[in-house]
Amino acid sequence: MFDITSSKLLILAIVALIVVGPKDLPILLRTVGKYLGMIRRQAAEFRSQFDEALREAELDGLKKNFEDVGREMRSTIEQGSTAIDGHIETARLGVDAALEGVTSEAGAAPAATEDLALPAPSERRDQTGTGAP
Repeated sequence: MFDITSSKLLILAIVALIVVGPKDLPILLRTVGKYLGMIRRQAAEFRSQFDEALREAELDGLKKNFEDVGREMRSTIEQGSTAIDGHIETARLGVDAALEGVTSEAGAAPAATEDLALPAPSERRDQTGTGAP
């Protein structure tokens, strides 16, 4: 900041001693030190508030990014759900049409839904045939 070498500091001390006098010099130095301390505290407080404002701005940006990602994920999930629902509905219509074709060929009434139901989980067998669910 200021380029004060030891020779410049010595000259400054001699001038202060001559201008202020040896009797009032300690009081002057104490007062200058007190005000320099106040200035340093104010600068540190300003710096901390500035850094906090930067962190908050950065966090706001991150929060906005997360919200955007969340909206994109919800949109993608809804599109996938809609596509899956469409495929399921198409498959259901195909199965219904096939069942109607089979029943009309057989000339019998449509089978009860009990006949089409999947077996209960306790009745299902795993791939090994051990009967474990």
